[in-house]
Amino acid sequence: MSGKLKALLDDILSREEKCNIFSSYDTVGDTIVIKIPESLLYKKYAIGARLLEKTKSAKSVFLQTSSVEGDFRLRKLDHLAGLEKRVTEHREYGCRFVVDIDQVYFSPRLSTERHRIATSVRNYEVVTNMFAGVGTFSILIAKRNPKSKVFSLDSNPRASLLCNINARLNRVQDRVFPFCGDADYIAKRVLSGISHRVLMPLPERAKEFLDSAIECLRDEGGIVHFFAHVRGENKKDAINKGIMDTTNAFKRYNHKISCTRVIREVGPRLYQIVSDVAVVK
Repeated sequence: MSGKLKALLDDILSREEKCNIFSSYDTVGDTIVIKIPESLLYKKYAIGARLLEKTKSAKSVFLQTSSVEGDFRLRKLDHLAGLEKRVTEHREYGCRFVVDIDQVYFSPRLSTERHRIATSVRNYEVVTNMFAGVGTFSILIAKRNPKSKVFSLDSNPRASLLCNINARLNRVQDRVFPFCGDADYIAKRVLSGISHRVLMPLPERAKEFLDSAIECLRDEGGIVHFFAHVRGENKKDAINKGIMDTTNAFKRYNHKISCTRVIREVGPRLYQIVSDVAVVK
């Protein structure tokens, strides 16, 4: 992506400026979201116009002007080019997702991980997705496993509404059940003891909800997909740090880590990892 992006901007940026441009951008449906370093903001509209011109599928380009923050993990966006619409339809592994890029958290960079977990689930499993967003993990699982049930929790009303819409759009509304509210309360008071598998795709705060995730598992236990951010000099180091971080998080439980992998690099020497953890209650 780095070479492609720099090639697109070849006659807009100087050689020095191309060294400073970020290496990639996100494409959500027909919408591009890009980060631009402060030193190049004076060319942001030219960059946006060029991306729109050269990306056939794109109808809108937005600039991310803040980090992901707050309980709903939202980011501020500045319109650069094309239509100023913030709701788009994203397609992934045969599923369709209506996404509001302004009001919900969504990352296309988790596509491979969503598919990996969906293919690991078996029919008749009950799954709890503690931080479901617009329902991407949940719907992919339900679509691939028509006998499964997935409970999708999110505290963001807009995300929960879109999860409902997306479940119907993909014809899995009979096996994806959205809940809007506090994941800790719902897990302990409503979904206690029913799940074969729990997803925790909230790396910033997953540790805070670990007791709730374990509470969701059936009496004999089950699988927890535990997401976290770890620092490392490289991917190999990040995996080792991820194993240590996961081991420490689960130290009060009888558990075995079957796999720890790097999903993506989210900053300089900062990696998002996921561990698949088998828990015996």
